[in-house]
Amino acid sequence: MANTEPTDGDLPFGPTDPVDEGTHAAGPEALWNESYYFDFLSHDASVGGYVRIGRYPNLGVIWYWACVAGPERPLVTVIDQAVPFPSRYESLEVRSDGLWADHNVETPLDHFSLGLEAFGVAVDDPAETYHGLRGERTPLGFDLEWDTDGIAFRWPAGLDRYEIPCRVHGEILVGDERIELDGTGQRDHSWGVRDWWEPAWCWTAFRLDDGTRLHAVTTLPSGAFGIGYVQPPDGGLTRVNQFGAEPTLGPEGIPTAARLDIDGLGVTVEPLAWSPVLLVAPDGRGEARFPRAMARFHADDGRSGTGWIEFNQPPR
Repeated sequence: MANTEPTDGDLPFGPTDPVDEGTHAAGPEALWNESYYFDFLSHDASVGGYVRIGRYPNLGVIWYWACVAGPERPLVTVIDQAVPFPSRYESLEVRSDGLWADHNVETPLDHFSLGLEAFGVAVDDPAETYHGLRGERTPLGFDLEWDTDGIAFRWPAGLDRYEIPCRVHGEILVGDERIELDGTGQRDHSWGVRDWWEPAWCWTAFRLDDGTRLHAVTTLPSGAFGIGYVQPPDGGLTRVNQFGAEPTLGPEGIPTAARLDIDGLGVTVEPLAWSPVLLVAPDGRGEARFPRAMARFHADDGRSGTGWIEFNQPPR
């Protein structure tokens, strides 16, 4: 159940319109996209995953990503960047070879459901996603629901996006394994031009053990710029104004750790499991790498929690 919504005067950028849960008319740009993300993570951080639908109507395709990861399990991932665009523009049902998924707004801004039946690839080294994604073909299925657990956060005018902290529950199928999930997560929805090949950025959303929910994003190398929220356990929302992120890069550019500063709150990030994606520019500008991880977050004030973090790494 969503927290009590603040009055319009208390919101940093204005309320989120429930109508925006649906799809939007495309702009003329080739890289105009409409993106839906769905993160999830079990309470004990033993398993997590995410789904992204990236709709590119002017390219005539959908980029579809789905995965399950965990600190004691191989990454199982679906990366299909040539899913045919649906015949009905508004549809969020996708179909391709070895892939079916549907995504449903059950109650706008409050309840979203997702179904997936696909064949993924299991890899012991997540960096294999950068080198042809060779691994064991593995069935992957989701029957999951995201229930809003906080306030839908609308980004500033001119940046068409909102983010929602959630509780997530349902069932995950990985090969012969059946996993009942009761956990937390984040979902977001954006529309407009997204250029993965410029600039670099860091995005994160996580929940601390006292119930505080945080989200922040910045371009890299980071400075004073930041967009995001802090939602304390007793309700309400405070806008994030400054967000700094400094990753420690390991092999293949996948971070082994990161240090965050969210409006003066220092946080150390401990990655638990990575699910990277390789992005080839359609205009020949090269390859961007997009490592995304479920992680533990250790705040300098003694609190800790779990969530997701990502780093977009354009070609240099």
